[in-house]
Amino acid sequence: MNRLLQGDVGSGKTLVALMTMLMAVDNGFQATIMAPTEILANQHYDTIKAFLGDLPVTVGLLTGSTKSKARVHLHEGLRDGSIHLLIGTHALIEETVQFHNLGLVVIDEQHRFGVEQRSRLWRKNDRPPHVLVMTATPIPRTLAMTVYGDLDVSVIDELPPGRKPIKTTHRFDNNRAPVYAFMREQLQAGRQIYVVYPLIQESEKMDYKNLEDGYQHIQEAFPGVPVGMVHGKLKAVEKEAQMQAFLAGHTRILVATTVIEVGVNVPNASVMMIESAERFGLSQLHQLRGRVGRGADQSYCILVTSYKLSEDSRRRIEIMCATNDGFEIAEADLKLRGPGDLEGTQQSGIPFDLKIANLARDQQLTEFVRNIARDILKVDSTLDLPENLLLKAQLRKRFAHEVNWGVIS
Repeated sequence: MNRLLQGDVGSGKTLVALMTMLMAVDNGFQATIMAPTEILANQHYDTIKAFLGDLPVTVGLLTGSTKSKARVHLHEGLRDGSIHLLIGTHALIEETVQFHNLGLVVIDEQHRFGVEQRSRLWRKNDRPPHVLVMTATPIPRTLAMTVYGDLDVSVIDELPPGRKPIKTTHRFDNNRAPVYAFMREQLQAGRQIYVVYPLIQESEKMDYKNLEDGYQHIQEAFPGVPVGMVHGKLKAVEKEAQMQAFLAGHTRILVATTVIEVGVNVPNASVMMIESAERFGLSQLHQLRGRVGRGADQSYCILVTSYKLSEDSRRRIEIMCATNDGFEIAEADLKLRGPGDLEGTQQSGIPFDLKIANLARDQQLTEFVRNIARDILKVDSTLDLPENLLLKAQLRKRFAHEVNWGVIS
């Protein structure tokens, strides 16, 4: 299996992944799920442990913060097969992490990992494991692979009952008064708010809003409202404390960088304001927006930009305001950035020159030729028939790499 599971944030991808992993365990294999941040890995661990209850399934957690003593115990359990499910971050791809019989790899929010990073999990067993990649917004390279047919797709196209689509608006940064007035209304209604910045500190090279100044500014603009702050340079314990305070409602506004882009689940947070939104790509904006809209209340995303916008930036903002659909956003991303290198590690941009097809525009054509290729392989899977020898020679020439990156979603 080499499958993409696409579903908007909060649609139930984690539960689908868990059911798939349990099928692997039931057949004598181990399974692992790799998340891009410790916050998300910890959340998956807690969620999956709660789902499993008293089932005889042993779950391990491995992140950068895991102590040496606990790591020794984990490594032993993985090698002897007594640990069935492993949840972790990039720490999973270290050479020291060896499995007894890894059968399934789940990669969550796959746009946050490089192709080579994802490929290392394939080498954790003599027989490559099945792969399930999950995302709310597929990166262009993955979308291109679905068009080419190398990656199967499953779509969760519904949100849980009671969820309302997030309303997204665009505002310029010299007109903040109405935005702040709206935020005060939401706070008075008992809601919580995220404010996201692209930078932690002021940069001489980039004229973007930064978190440290923003934190002070938000405190001054909302006196008496408890404000928290979280960013990538905080220690894991400090980050967790800030997130727990926000989750418990002790802080009402959370000023953050993109460290909260994935996995944070606070149902009462119904407003997100993204500063210098032109600084972010479509995938990041969609992921950030997905931190709100997790409860039954109407949620809002406010994209704040300067007046100086490039044509691409303006188009990204328009797309975000027009749709909440992850695949629609990914297709727009494909048109803006190109498909990525299907046989290399580049995830977007246009590294090859297709003579006929445009992946974004000519999906029917690419699906048509994909079916022709499938029919050829059904009859002659090794391409040994005389009429297929030229095709075989060209494929050998193209795939003469040590690693066949093209099969890695």
